[in-house]
Amino acid sequence: MSKSFNLQYDETKKTRLDAFLNEQLSDLTRSQLQKMIKEQNVLVNDEPVSKNGYKLTNGDKILVNVPEEEPIKAIPENIPLDVIYEDQDVLVVNKPQGMVVHPAAGHPDKTLVNAILYHSKINDDDMVRPGIVHRIDKDTSGLLMVAKNNLAKQSLMKQLKEKSNLREYLAIVHGNFKEKTGKINAPLGRSKFDRKKQAVVEDGRHAVTHFTVLEQFENYSLLKLKLETGRTHQIRVHMQYIGHPVAGDPLYGPKNTLPGKGQFLHAETLGFVHPRTNKWMEFSVEPPKIFLDTLAQLRR
Repeated sequence: MSKSFNLQYDETKKTRLDAFLNEQLSDLTRSQLQKMIKEQNVLVNDEPVSKNGYKLTNGDKILVNVPEEEPIKAIPENIPLDVIYEDQDVLVVNKPQGMVVHPAAGHPDKTLVNAILYHSKINDDDMVRPGIVHRIDKDTSGLLMVAKNNLAKQSLMKQLKEKSNLREYLAIVHGNFKEKTGKINAPLGRSKFDRKKQAVVEDGRHAVTHFTVLEQFENYSLLKLKLETGRTHQIRVHMQYIGHPVAGDPLYGPKNTLPGKGQFLHAETLGFVHPRTNKWMEFSVEPPKIFLDTLAQLRR
């Protein structure tokens, strides 16, 4: 179903149309907005505008017609999959750094879900995220549990909601610590200044991260982090909030950081109660080579 937005520009200083829309419409990417402008789906004072750099002036009325998106459907793709455990109900996989978990705008294929569908039969009505009960960021590596049927999906999602499962991460972060352990209890929500980011906000969702300092180096530390909740970018935002951003983080970290392929964050340990047997299951995998190599360099 298509949507429309009526906006008005009330600033004395002129500004670009695409920049204004990017600031106002947080659910749309800048590239999506620029495409809509090019296709004349944006009207200024009832006239279609096709230039992204069109200068808005005080009092301009803007109508944005968002065309209906074609539905995304995940299809099986023959992509290598690192399977840690599998039975009739659950699948535990080690996601590589750089892989998106499920199809979305801008990432229609070559995702973890595409690989899973080729490897296993997933009985799930969700056409975009079949079997997915939790996610990790594209440039975060490590363990994910996947539900292969409705019984497993309901059980695993309930455990996530009740915080009865185990999710532990390793991270290399900036700076050193005086304390050996800590708890970060700070609500998270969308940043009011940058729609691509999450932030600690007063009216955000409850979010708690526990950390333990494992090793300290010159300017960096190795942490084990345990999630009590699972908000978007939770570890990355919480570590930035306390002044120790994850090394290599392109969104929340400094530019002067460790070279790599994104943030040095790895979902090392995953534990849950099996949905059919009710037995506790726990899995651990070591970080990718670039993480281990960087640790070796820091130790030297």
